[in-house]
Amino acid sequence: MKTILMLTFCLALSSFGDTAPRNYELWEPQAAPNNGRSKWESTKSSKRPKSYDHDWERWSYPIGNGYTGVSIFGRTDTERIQLTDKTLHNRGIYGKGGLTSFAEVLLDFNQQKVSNYRRSLNLNEAIAHVSYMHKKVSFKREYFASYPDNIVVIRLTADKKGSLSFTVRPEIPYLAMKQRTGSITAVDNLLTLKGTMPLFSCNYEGQIKVLNEGGSVSANAKDGTIKVSEADSVTLLIATGTNYRISAKTFRNASAKKLDPKQFPHEQVSARIQLAQDMGYAALKENHFKDYQNLFGRVSVNLNSKPSVDPTHILLQKYQKGKTNTWLEELMFQYGRYLLISSSREKSLPANLQGVWSQDYYTPWSGGFWHNINVQMNYWGSMSTNLGECFQAYTNFYKAYLPIARGHAADYVRKYNPKQLTKGGDNGWIIGTGANAYYIPSAGGHSGPGTGGFTAKLLVDYYKFTQDKKYLEEVAYPAMLSLSKFYSKVLIPHGNKLLVEPSASPEQTSSAEQVKGMPGHLKGGRNYITAGCTFDQGFVWESYSDTLSLANELGNKDPFLDTIREQITKLDPILVGADGQIKEYREENHYSDIGQPRHRHISHLCPLYPGTLINSKPEWMQAASKTLDLRGDRTTGWALAHRMNSRARLGEGDKAHEAYKRFIRERTATNLWALHPPFQIDGSLGTMAGVAEMLLQSHDNSIRVLPALPKVWKTGHFDGLVARGNFVVSAKWQEGKASLISIQSRSGGVCRVNYPGIAKATIADSNGNAVEVTREGTDQIHFSSTLGETYLIKQIQQ
Repeated sequence: MKTILMLTFCLALSSFGDTAPRNYELWEPQAAPNNGRSKWESTKSSKRPKSYDHDWERWSYPIGNGYTGVSIFGRTDTERIQLTDKTLHNRGIYGKGGLTSFAEVLLDFNQQKVSNYRRSLNLNEAIAHVSYMHKKVSFKREYFASYPDNIVVIRLTADKKGSLSFTVRPEIPYLAMKQRTGSITAVDNLLTLKGTMPLFSCNYEGQIKVLNEGGSVSANAKDGTIKVSEADSVTLLIATGTNYRISAKTFRNASAKKLDPKQFPHEQVSARIQLAQDMGYAALKENHFKDYQNLFGRVSVNLNSKPSVDPTHILLQKYQKGKTNTWLEELMFQYGRYLLISSSREKSLPANLQGVWSQDYYTPWSGGFWHNINVQMNYWGSMSTNLGECFQAYTNFYKAYLPIARGHAADYVRKYNPKQLTKGGDNGWIIGTGANAYYIPSAGGHSGPGTGGFTAKLLVDYYKFTQDKKYLEEVAYPAMLSLSKFYSKVLIPHGNKLLVEPSASPEQTSSAEQVKGMPGHLKGGRNYITAGCTFDQGFVWESYSDTLSLANELGNKDPFLDTIREQITKLDPILVGADGQIKEYREENHYSDIGQPRHRHISHLCPLYPGTLINSKPEWMQAASKTLDLRGDRTTGWALAHRMNSRARLGEGDKAHEAYKRFIRERTATNLWALHPPFQIDGSLGTMAGVAEMLLQSHDNSIRVLPALPKVWKTGHFDGLVARGNFVVSAKWQEGKASLISIQSRSGGVCRVNYPGIAKATIADSNGNAVEVTREGTDQIHFSSTLGETYLIKQIQQ
């Protein structure tokens, strides 16, 4: 997979941006409170577990490098540094694996009375800071998690020599629950935590190296601690690892055989620690910053905002009380980009339901990869916000689980339409909802097999945004062709229609009275199972359409494409009901005849966003808008993000902004994490995508600039967002009207731009030469672009 070309866009140096750098940070004048966690008790609930810690969820600051997540509290009596490793799972709440906390690292300072305290998380550099005065000494700390060196670094300094004295005291959490073994050793300046999760034969190890300048360190082998005495400065290096290997075997094998019990991570963890020690703090920090800024610094935005001087919790409180501040909206967008970079990198597992952070024994909903919207939402904005590399983690995950997904497809066809089974041949692939690092489910239950098409849309979009031909040939097109073969085998004739059967609209529940006399049935007394739900029919259509599109780009003539061309005309995927709504179920007449009227999922609108089908007819778009009105915005965090993106796709900028405002006011914690509740990362990443969708769209083969601009963002600019076709777009606007548009072509090809009055604008290349364009009415133009060239559009007359 080729590396996406680096950009020169920088938050401080944008040609359209501010003259001074915009510094994005979360900050507080106090350490995170310490109220303790709830006592753990056995529970089957998938909501907040009994190990719930309000202060962790609401006040800690997250850093991460894709592999390891770190939550920082900034305390001066005993600092708490909580670690999560994505690969360390216990049995989880469903018995199939679930993320669990890796370790706690406590730093006992015993500094009770401090002054001039400040802690912050700087998004421009991905470094957390703590500073304060104690007994006339100024203390400072820096924390970062480096992806290139896969190491967590903590630097402690004081402005008076010999002032740093503290104890490093690690803990292995939840040992009393007896799902893991563990021990801690302290030798010289090294602390080692290691043990086994017997269920999966998962061997884990963490190392903490204490490097002092001045003073001394001493290990206490008895209690597994290291004491630092009268040092000038100290650097802590932390590395975690397990014997987890991502492969089909890991998903397929029985629990105890998923991993090799004879493999231990000791050598690779030790090597990383030693290399980091050899490099030194300055080089580690430089490596980290260059790597991070290469991603984060590509995009800048100004949403008619002025930076606030308020602490983050005050900024949020004011917003919640109705004092809308577009600075917070802008900060939340960049925070989403920060969280995605921190939780999903090329060689790591993908961002899960909690990104890469969990302090729980049983992480809510197992902390897995939920394929009926949540994992997709994590990546909706990865390409448009210029973070395409972050999606490579999911591509690698897909490649690993594909053999299992193929087996699931064959089993599914055998069970529901055995006459269509191709013995020993390609029956396609399918994935269900609740996947994790050790388990891949098949379709079914409370979500229909549209989960496969929902997932595959990400693979298609990665190609469309990057124009990576190798990816098209090796990943995107084979995935779509095979998935389409699966769908062709599970469509059942209903008169002249072909319908997915069984079919379900994800997680929607109904009463027995609602479905009395209906052709379907309730499963588990709640979920209505029927034929041809819009969610499933829509994603069959999306998958068929995408397969044909990609085949055309490759010039592929596979005979199976004729089957797709014939079947796509019989899907009848979108139906409008008596109330002007998009039907969720074919047999409904009025809105919510079946199901909950205010349900969090809007699965029947997925063909609007992230799909494209509903956009093809104005009457369907009108029905989608009506459906959103009926569904309402009183819902969970991530569900507001989907509503925000859907409104943006409809061009309803003010309504998209209303969903965003409600998300911030009602579903945002004081550390700006998104709350379902409890904490889930998808809301943060979904609203990040929503901001981008309001500013730039490209789903209909044209670049639409400011397609859903709300009145409150009347003046501003954005630099570095990406449109399909691999075009990098920047724009500046005043009083709601674009005054300047810049487009960089990273792959060449035809560039089509849509904006009111653009046909009368002037278009020039980077040398000032006029560009020959074809005008399509008053609002659309297209021209042939050259790879690497930048085009400037100005004097736009609306």
